[in-house]
Amino acid sequence: MLLIYTPRLTNRIKYIFSVIFRDILAMDVSFTTDEASYRSYEGPRINYSKQYIEDSLFFEATDFLLERGIKGHELSFIDFEGIPALFPVYDKNSLMPFDPFAASFYLVARYEEYLPFASDEYGRFQARNSIAYQHDFLKKPVVNIWALKIYHLLREKYPSLPRIKKEYKFLPTIDVNAAYIYKCRGLVRSLGGYIKSIGEFNFREIIDRTRVMLGLSNDPIDTYMSQLKIHKKYELNTIYFILFADYGYNDMNISVNNRKFQVLIKSLADYCEVGIHISYSSIRDHELLKVELERLSRVLNKEITKARQHFLVLNMPMTYRNLVNLDISDDYSMGYVNLPGFRAGICDSFNFYDLDMDVKTNLRIHPFAVLDVPVSIDNKTLEDFREIIEEVKKVRGTLISLWNNESLTVDQDGKNGLQTYEALVKMAVNT
Repeated sequence: MLLIYTPRLTNRIKYIFSVIFRDILAMDVSFTTDEASYRSYEGPRINYSKQYIEDSLFFEATDFLLERGIKGHELSFIDFEGIPALFPVYDKNSLMPFDPFAASFYLVARYEEYLPFASDEYGRFQARNSIAYQHDFLKKPVVNIWALKIYHLLREKYPSLPRIKKEYKFLPTIDVNAAYIYKCRGLVRSLGGYIKSIGEFNFREIIDRTRVMLGLSNDPIDTYMSQLKIHKKYELNTIYFILFADYGYNDMNISVNNRKFQVLIKSLADYCEVGIHISYSSIRDHELLKVELERLSRVLNKEITKARQHFLVLNMPMTYRNLVNLDISDDYSMGYVNLPGFRAGICDSFNFYDLDMDVKTNLRIHPFAVLDVPVSIDNKTLEDFREIIEEVKKVRGTLISLWNNESLTVDQDGKNGLQTYEALVKMAVNT
């Protein structure tokens, strides 16, 4: 058991030490605020305070984790082993020249997202506003990197500490925003599609829609069996997040009452886990979200415990509080919509910490690091993908990818499609 000495034990300190030691390093920790008990302890121990204690692993503490509430901070950065680090400290006895626990808490608790920021059209916190992007460490899982550094310092002092047994994992996830392009759209929506295509002189789309509706061609994004074959080939577990909401301007899936759509959902659940893709309309409507969950639960005849927000809209802390209140246990929305990288600075799951209430919740956050949108814009992102895989492997973390079903077409003009997806899956598995 690793003993942590801190003169004042706060919820924030307990939380971030749990993230670093239990979630990342798989080590048990206990705390003491009594210096005499700490000095007499014969096992591995860490001194997290402002005062150096002889023959002790000392990490100088800043005041950040002693605070309550949320306020703006003038953040300072130093270079630590080639990576920017925040909350510098100045005691030469400190084993690291910054407070890794305060820095990790700031990132993992998403402190900056509680402060005023300029949002995009959906009210989202944008990657370019983050300190990780501005200081060029978005593609580094810095919390994991710092955790491993702490572990190696511990091993130097206490060689009998067990080795880390955790291994790299890859989890592909797929969002089903629109189950089909042409199938199961209903008469009114199909006629509307024809009118739109005629107005745009898009005769190729008219032909494709007609062939699908006559049963002469498969729907362009009805590639589910091929997707499952890829996951089976590489022996991967997968999670599908299904948008199961009433039709709306930002929620354009198939009718929830369509039998073929329901059969598709059940067939996916035979091979993979299925979660709810929370509609844009229900982001701020707790009762509507409850309806969507109940609908999907009835189709699958099981409780739905996993969720992802449509358009990845996260409003701290309201979004996550809604999930907690509905007994959702796991959320997969933590990432940026337009850039690969580590939004919370970490590539392992962690519990949501409600900064307003200053408490750790039971909601588990699973951050994703790569997604298909940038790939469709710039093929350079394929190499970014490889870079991120290597970073996650170095720290034995979990790489989660997010792909939208609309991207998984049979390749057209060499962009996206199943071939691109399989190439990236292969890269994640074999790199």
